Amino acid sequence: MEAFDVVIVGAGAAGLMCAIAAGRRGRRVLLLEHNDRPGAKILISGGGRCNFTNLHVTPERFLSANPHFCKSALSRYTQHDFIAMVRRHGIRYHEKTLGQLFCDGSSRQILAMLLAECAAAGVDLRVGHRVGEVSCGQGFRVATNRGQFAAVSLVIATGGLSIPKMGASGFAFDLARRLGLAIIEPRPGLVPLKFAGEMLSLCRELTGVGVQAMVSCGRRSFRESILFTHRGLSGPAILQISSYWREGEAISIDLAPDLDAQRFLRERKRLRPRAELKTLLAELVPARLAQAIATALRAEGAIANLPDRVLAAAAARLKRWEVMPTESEGWTRAEVTVGGIDTGGLSSKTMQARSVPGLYFIGEALDVTGWLGGYNFQWAWSSGWCAGQAV
Repeated sequence: MEAFDVVIVGAGAAGLMCAIAAGRRGRRVLLLEHNDRPGAKILISGGGRCNFTNLHVTPERFLSANPHFCKSALSRYTQHDFIAMVRRHGIRYHEKTLGQLFCDGSSRQILAMLLAECAAAGVDLRVGHRVGEVSCGQGFRVATNRGQFAAVSLVIATGGLSIPKMGASGFAFDLARRLGLAIIEPRPGLVPLKFAGEMLSLCRELTGVGVQAMVSCGRRSFRESILFTHRGLSGPAILQISSYWREGEAISIDLAPDLDAQRFLRERKRLRPRAELKTLLAELVPARLAQAIATALRAEGAIANLPDRVLAAAAARLKRWEVMPTESEGWTRAEVTVGGIDTGGLSSKTMQARSVPGLYFIGEALDVTGWLGGYNFQWAWSSGWCAGQAV
């Protein structure tokens, strides 16, 4: 049985960063990956260009039952620290929107950078190693399909349940439960929402139409684009709000966030009395959506002939369109896991389990979920680095 200072299970973003940090400190590190290559989610992220962090990372842009937990890690290893590594490796990047940073080239550059850093730190990376049994006592023993390994410290970086085709599993949750750690019920996050009935028919009619909107659920709102699909709604604003949405809740859509819709329609009625409602609405939203709104309101003919109640209904549809999703599109389409290992059982400085010395959980497996736009990668870098400083 080979012995190491640290065994890290999972060679995704968090696991790679943890291995780099620990290896730089002179630890003998074994990094195990059950896939045949590391960093699978890194490679597919950002449409193949890897949205590797965000300029505007703050703790308020993360969901958790304990909103204070992420503060320490995010402040100790910041987005600027990771950007500095990217620059050292000569990787060109750009800000796409809202602080989101993408490679100019390919996400393969980020993975190559991390692997180069692992090699420089002396990390022993082994792929195709599926972990079976984990036992703890005097240190840890990890049994895999290719042998057993012993270590003083064990780091679990196997992620959550999102995108199972990339190898996602409940391994971290199962191990945590077995060792007495609590779990906040996991659910899909950053995921499209599905509808039924008339709303589904409308979405199918408008499939492919996108529009800028303010989408709200409870007190949380996001202003980005939405996209109609043959199953419901997607697009950045919908993905963002999905992490806050719970089944049975309605979401509200403002299709004209900068506009007093009633005033706009009154003015158009005065200035363009012969125009149809669909024509006027097309000044604000795509023509197909404008037509659908006018059809739903049975608003035909010149706007001058429409009663005020129809104009009020049109304004309400623009500003306060309430829709009721039936469910999300689930784990296959979710970008992240909301919920996970209860952070109350972990150190916010080191990610170590309080009840099991030497055991660490990092990355998506924890009950810390970022917004869309590079935040979840930053949590992986930050939590991985913090654990790497402690193991």
